[in-house]
Amino acid sequence: QVQLVESGGGLVQAGGSLRLSCAASGRTFIGDGMGWFRQAPGKEREFVAGIRWSAGSTYYADSVKGRFAISRDIVKNTLNLQMNSLKPEDTAVYYCAAKSRAYYPDSYYRKDEYDYWGQGTQVTVSS
Repeated sequence: QVQLVESGGGLVQAGGSLRLSCAASGRTFIGDGMGWFRQAPGKEREFVAGIRWSAGSTYYADSVKGRFAISRDIVKNTLNLQMNSLKPEDTAVYYCAAKSRAYYPDSYYRKDEYDYWGQGTQVTVSS
């Protein structure tokens, strides 16, 4: 089992920045990698960014490319998401997730590929 706990959410004005973190505990072997998803009220949970744990390869949704950066600390088993140039449409609950299954192209974009989820942290961007 892997337990995931997010932190760093909050209220920020448009154009501002926030940094989310996700601490993983329990099983020390993360598996293939981790990702961030978000869910706005009345919408489906959507992929934001992902990272392969060992190789460090990163994946981003088109809507956040160039503004968000995902990173991981292998020693601390921590996942981060630096969010810059935030927009009101980035408002959502942000979830981190761990993926243990083997990699295949586009697997990081699919929420059903992730086995473990955190409880989420609210990010609100005011205009």
